[in-house]
Formats: sequence, C-alpha cells, structure tokens
Amino acid sequence: MKKVISAIVSVLLAGAAFSGCQAKTATPTATTAPSVTATAAPEKVEIRIGGLKGPTSMGMVELMEADEKGTSKNAYTFTIAGSADELTPKLVQGELDIAAVPANLASVLYNNTKKAVSLLAVNTLGVVYILETGNEIQALSDLKGKTIYATGKGSTPEYNLRYLLKENGLDPDKDITIEWKTEPTEVVALLSGEKGGIAMMPQPYVTVAQGSVKNLRIAVDLTESWDKLNNGSTLITGVLIVRNEFAEKHPEELQAFLSEYKKSTEYVNANIKEASLLVEKFGIVKAAVAEKAIPYCHITYMEGAEMKTAMEGYLKVLFEQNPKSVGGALPGADFYYEK
Repeated sequence: MKKVISAIVSVLLAGAAFSGCQAKTATPTATTAPSVTATAAPEKVEIRIGGLKGPTSMGMVELMEADEKGTSKNAYTFTIAGSADELTPKLVQGELDIAAVPANLASVLYNNTKKAVSLLAVNTLGVVYILETGNEIQALSDLKGKTIYATGKGSTPEYNLRYLLKENGLDPDKDITIEWKTEPTEVVALLSGEKGGIAMMPQPYVTVAQGSVKNLRIAVDLTESWDKLNNGSTLITGVLIVRNEFAEKHPEELQAFLSEYKKSTEYVNANIKEASLLVEKFGIVKAAVAEKAIPYCHITYMEGAEMKTAMEGYLKVLFEQNPKSVGGALPGADFYYEK
C-alpha cells in the first residue's frame, strides 16, 4: 500500500506582554526600565481526526466550526473521506489520531493492529430502515412472504437484518426474499417502478429516496426493533477510535476533545436547521438532506460502562454470524478506553 504523506501545519498561539517603568520625575537621573521576558502561550496539540461522509461525521460539525473560528480547546485537522478504506491506512500509519468509523471496523482494527487502537465512544446508533410505498408493513413480522430490496450483502446491514428477522420469528432464508443490490440508486429505481415495493436502506439515502419516490414511508426503524429485544445489546453504526500511542501521550488533550465532541453532538441534535448548514459547509451531505435526515440518524454520545455494554453485545451478535466481521475475535477489555 502506497503511503500517503500529508504535511499539516500546527497552530501556534503566542502572546507577549511588555511593561516598562518610567523615570521618577523627582530624580535627576532616569532609571532604566527592567526588561520583562515575553511569555508565549503553550502550543496547542494538533489532533488529526478522520470521518466519513454520512451520519457518523454529522455529530462533529459544531466542533469543526469551533476549530475554524479558533475557539476550540485543541487545534484540530479534519479529514472527511468517502469510504473507510481511505481512512484506515492513514490511521494505521499514524497520519490520523482519532477516527469516526463503522462499529465493526473498530474491532477489526483492534485485532489486526495488535491492539494499537481503543474505543473512545459510540457516536451513531442504527441508521437503517425498512421502507415501503404501501401501508402493509408495521413490524418486522409483517415481512413474511415479502420481497425486500437492500444493499449491504456480506456486511453489517445483512447481519443486522438476519439477526432481527430471526429474533422476530422469521427465517431469513425461507420466509422472505432479499434481493441484494450494489447501490442505493438501484433500490430507488426499483421502488419507483413497483407499487407496494419494500426496501432496506440507510440514512441519508432514505431521505434522498423519499424525495424521488412518491408515498415512500418509513415502516420499521431497525434501531427501535433492536431495543425492543431488551437483551442488553444495542444496534450501533459508528464509533470513535483513537490510536493508543496518541492517547497515552496526550491524555489531557484527549479528554478536552471528548468534552468538545460530546457538546457538538448535543448541539447537532438540538439545533437541526443550523447544524444541517454546517453539515453541508464541511462537505458531508447537502443541508436540505441533512435537515430531514438528522432526526433519524440516531446521533449520540455514549462512553464508559454504557458504551462497553452496548458494544460488547453488538459485536457478539456480529461474531456469531461471521467472526471475520469483527476481525476474527471479540476484543478484550483493553479495547474499551477508560479515563
């Protein structure tokens, strides 16, 4: 793999304070003002963060704006990529310090880099939905005997769907027909030409599809369906991971980042219209799409014991279906970052 070299300029804030003493007027001989050494403000540690064009990066846009304005606690450099394949080598080669990646990829990287990364937080729950142009599907059990158009074969969308179908009493190989497509655009085209079509799609493609397919509605939220199982696990889409070398060297700066990141996710959920403009500004998705999609993206911030419980349960579900999906083994306790 050809190594990508990026030169990044650190932000240095320096301030100098000078003072002088004027000669006393009552004294015929002027006194020389003592010199005061200029004191430079400590240099901000640069933190290089990677994210993907989609829900897993939407939660950080308020932090990206603060960094641009110079009001963030740390100096940040953000890289927003089109796919995880673009971010992974940069993280492994030390060109990124923190990355927002798919949940299972975090486990894969932990296993394949000899535990060189740790999980900081869960930042996005499920973003996948069952859609239909009719009004027959109210629950997953209603899919029996139906045909579903979907993307994500051989990856987490398929594993998630199969698990949920089984937990709702359906055999995914016998009770329904799943037609797997390569791109969401293929699914949209099929929905457009078929009355009563059913599909499984992620946000923000759901929002895009609803803009072009008449009467397309969200029938089932897979995150809500997962929560109803009440089995201690959670459907997770995206997480934040950190290189352990960086975490060990800059613990205070990392804590400052986590605090700012949490604040950013809260801002996005509370200020959807304003946040959507930032989502477009930073090249993630168009504002019009983001404004409609954010309420359905399950942007969150989960850390500590809650994060560990949720992630362990989710990775176990994936592992039981395909161990390779999590890197061949479930991560150990040292995968979960502790303050």
